Amino acid sequence: MRYRTLGNSDIQVSVLGLGTMTWGHQNTEHDAHQQLDLALAEGINLIDTAEMYPTPTKAETWRTTERYIGSWLANRGRRAEVVLASKIAGPARDPAGQAHIRDGLSRHDRRNIVQALDDSLKRLQTDYLDLYQLHWPDRKTNMFGQREYPYIDDTDSVAIEETLSVLADQVKAGKVRHIGVSNETPWGVAEFLKQSERLGLPRIVSVQNPYSLLNRLYEGGLSEFSHREGLGLLAYSPLAFGALTGKYLNGARPEGSRLSAVYRTFNRYDSPSAQEAIAAYVQIARQHALAPAQLALAYVIDKPFVSSALSGQTSLAQLRENLGALDLTLSDEIKAQVQAVHQRIPNPAP
Repeated sequence: MRYRTLGNSDIQVSVLGLGTMTWGHQNTEHDAHQQLDLALAEGINLIDTAEMYPTPTKAETWRTTERYIGSWLANRGRRAEVVLASKIAGPARDPAGQAHIRDGLSRHDRRNIVQALDDSLKRLQTDYLDLYQLHWPDRKTNMFGQREYPYIDDTDSVAIEETLSVLADQVKAGKVRHIGVSNETPWGVAEFLKQSERLGLPRIVSVQNPYSLLNRLYEGGLSEFSHREGLGLLAYSPLAFGALTGKYLNGARPEGSRLSAVYRTFNRYDSPSAQEAIAAYVQIARQHALAPAQLALAYVIDKPFVSSALSGQTSLAQLRENLGALDLTLSDEIKAQVQAVHQRIPNPAP
């Protein structure tokens, strides 16, 4: 296993992290514990979760993922060996779809942050998190596949300096070691850094945003923050919900897969341009006798701004295959072929 420093923190994280968003929908508690055991045996130390997991969030299942991790930590007694990260949900776009999370009023204010963090700690059966993240911004902005910035009045949003002040109190209390953001924009990252410096508060150390062969938007603006401000990218969806394995090409929906079992109407990766790009990347992998998933992960891990790629999997076999990406060094020929596809079909699935 290879390790990198998480941004400008004092934490070393495995370049492949364990995503957990399927635990509670597609995976049982036993499955989750098996994945955790194998991950640690192979050197993975970063476990990423969230209060709203599993996704899509539902009143019947939310908080289940953290409970599964908590029971594993209590049973195995290996808390000191893992870098544990969780997230507080942000305001709901559709209040009805998130009414089960603090009555749909999940703002990044004092009441919500303190309650969300304390509840996560109880479920995880630990007294601190190594990284606490804002799952998405409190303000209205473009995220979750929305390309254009929405010019919407949102004077009710919680100010970033207020959010930072509350998070700083949690760091001071010893409940959180470091803080980070997720699904954030260049403006948001800049504002967090500015207010931290102005108020003398803890800086964010990481950005958890989507990054894959199908979505390289991070390179256009945020990667410079990684370079010049010491922020590590925790790349989520590096396999694009498994689409980059090629298993969904030509309309296929394998039994038990995420897009057949959970996201039946989720079509971000079904556009003609996304399907064309996926087919091209799968062809490159097979031309070089590589598993498509390993090519996709190796590409993400190779980037200097990536601290860790968070892969989610529903089986031990998938986890073992993903681990194989760590043994790959992409040749200049493969990188050139990948870049040629990107130039022809740039970012088809943001």
